[in-house]
Amino acid sequence: MIRMSSSFVRTLREDPADAEVASHRLLVRAGYIRRSAPGVYTWLPLGLKVLRKVERIVREEQDRIGGQELVFSALQPREPYEATGRWEEYGPLLFRLQDRREGDYLLAPTHEEMFTLTVKDLFSSYKDLPTMLYQIQTKYRDEARPRAGLLRTREFIMKDAYSFDVDDAGLDASYEKQRGAYQRTFDRLGLPTVICRADAGAMGGSRSEEFLHPTLVGEDTFVVSDGGFAANVEAVTTVGPAPLDAAAMAALPPSRDVTTPGTGTIASLVDHLNGHEPRQDGRDWDRTDTLKALVYQLHHPDGSTQPLLVMIPGDRDADPKRLEAALAPATAVPFTEEDFAAHPVLTKGFIGPVGLGEDSDSGVKVLIDPRAADGTRWVVGGLAPDVHTLDVVPGRDFVPDGYIEAAEVREGDPAPDGSGPLHLTRGMEMGHIFQLGRTYAEALDLRVLDVNGKSVVVTMGSYGIGVTRAVAAIAELNHDDKGLVWPRQIAPADVHIMATGKDQEVHDEAERIASELEARGLEVLFDDRPKVSPGVKFKDAELLGVPTSVVVGKGLATGIVEVRDRASGAIDEVPHQEAIEAVLAAVRAG
Repeated sequence: MIRMSSSFVRTLREDPADAEVASHRLLVRAGYIRRSAPGVYTWLPLGLKVLRKVERIVREEQDRIGGQELVFSALQPREPYEATGRWEEYGPLLFRLQDRREGDYLLAPTHEEMFTLTVKDLFSSYKDLPTMLYQIQTKYRDEARPRAGLLRTREFIMKDAYSFDVDDAGLDASYEKQRGAYQRTFDRLGLPTVICRADAGAMGGSRSEEFLHPTLVGEDTFVVSDGGFAANVEAVTTVGPAPLDAAAMAALPPSRDVTTPGTGTIASLVDHLNGHEPRQDGRDWDRTDTLKALVYQLHHPDGSTQPLLVMIPGDRDADPKRLEAALAPATAVPFTEEDFAAHPVLTKGFIGPVGLGEDSDSGVKVLIDPRAADGTRWVVGGLAPDVHTLDVVPGRDFVPDGYIEAAEVREGDPAPDGSGPLHLTRGMEMGHIFQLGRTYAEALDLRVLDVNGKSVVVTMGSYGIGVTRAVAAIAELNHDDKGLVWPRQIAPADVHIMATGKDQEVHDEAERIASELEARGLEVLFDDRPKVSPGVKFKDAELLGVPTSVVVGKGLATGIVEVRDRASGAIDEVPHQEAIEAVLAAVRAG
């Protein structure tokens, strides 16, 4: 039993100054967490009870599919991460440190390397596989801007699981087991999720899906179609036109340069063209006829750099997350004035792809939007001051180095699977599952002997759930203007007993009810504070959010106590002798 007279629970009446979202505000005010540093939180006793219940549900579903739990150290040596390239790929997100002997270490953001090496140390035959290992452990990422309480932190608890199989068929089976476990986990947590196609990012691998919880405070944008397509915006592929063959492209009007003074922006270019270069088909020029030039310095993991020209339709902006995902593990930094001075071929405001890219020796890498397929016609910069080129045809007038999914996805864009227009919504990533394949096994030489005695590379899957983030997401979903409204399966207690009166009889009856409920197996939070007013106790109960409460107060004079439901606000007056059964019935009802 948790007695509030002696427990380490202190509620606050004022919101924390840095709180941006409801979960942050209420978890701090209710005494579940306290801020230690930016993006770092202490879990207080009631918060820890909630966290452990979330962990228990996650753990039970992992055990159900044959997962075996272990725990690695958060402190990891540099060498395994160098072997997979992630010592550099993670960049500033890694917390790096040295020991007294100047050995390099990191605080692990994830543990693919260590799982792989552990299996390599212990397993050598196909007979040892398949196996599924997992841990629930603290991770570290040096977020530049930690925010929103537990939603984006530098220290967080995550469940990460890894499957090890001899072949791709085995990986498919393991992946589906985890997929089902995730659906059951989020159902039990009361968190609606949409399974979205996703980009694998720094994790690598092939098949990748995110479990996104739809919420306005989410940092992820995802899309759904009426026909059932769902994907994170980073994983949306553009529906472009069919390319033309060489003969069809040769029949198109030749490209031509036109003078376009003072047209350093797409809007000014369109206005100029409509005033000076009318179209032969009679319609006005608009931004969709142009390709916008975005110039970056591309930084490769090996430390080398290269100018990068990204061409997207002029009516769209670049989406930084899509650009980052498309270029990973390389990173892109916008060109500076010094960069432009060092590359005079790139005339600022009038940059185009003709004379650059694959068919040139310019050194500039050119990537274009899939809408700019071979045979399409565009207006682009002419690589000279006050000059643009009309009727430029990719595949005929220039050959790009490739295509890139960098332009923003918009409401109404066609779904790549033909299932209708896309609708954009906000979501919070709760889980992510990957088919890693053999990326890490090859890098760390994880092999076993197959049934024929041949050495084969093991194939892997990776499966993560943000446990601390789940607590915040549940709080975001379950609160009102008075406080938290915990679902019973993760609430810090089953019932909150309040003694609201000065009479000893009231306290004695509240003590009896609390003790008997505890003896019947319930977790009890007992507000036995003798000098706290009923109003303060009621406010604290609403803030703390335990699903059922019992008020023993002035009604006891007529033999009545109140049984309250936090979610509905319903108050039932019951004879005090029936309070135990009334609470047990509420708990059984869920």
